Amino acid sequence: MTLYLYLNAALYALFAVWCTVAATKTSHTIGYLALSSGGRSEYLVIYGGLQFGLAAIFYLCARDSAFLKLGIAIALALYVPIVLYRAVTIARFWPVAGATLATGALETVLLVWAIWLYRGAA
Repeated sequence: MTLYLYLNAALYALFAVWCTVAATKTSHTIGYLALSSGGRSEYLVIYGGLQFGLAAIFYLCARDSAFLKLGIAIALALYVPIVLYRAVTIARFWPVAGATLATGALETVLLVWAIWLYRGAA
């Protein structure tokens, strides 16, 4: 469980930094071709700030064994709706960019792993 939570913390921190430092490139890669000033602000808040917050949550849960199961429950609370929304939107808006498919694949792997951990298989 600890490895999983630390990995999530690292991934969210990495994506937060990448999306903050290269906001124009990353926003274009996932399909935001033009953003107003408000849109740029919102992009940075969600893809920078929120992802840093999620990184902190996963990190804090990973470093204290009393919070490992909570960390996995948080992962499930995030990844179940994300994967469901991702599947529906990919089907609805097909074709989508490769970055969208890769992100969806990563989210699906993280969801399946979280389910496995939550069920006590590890």
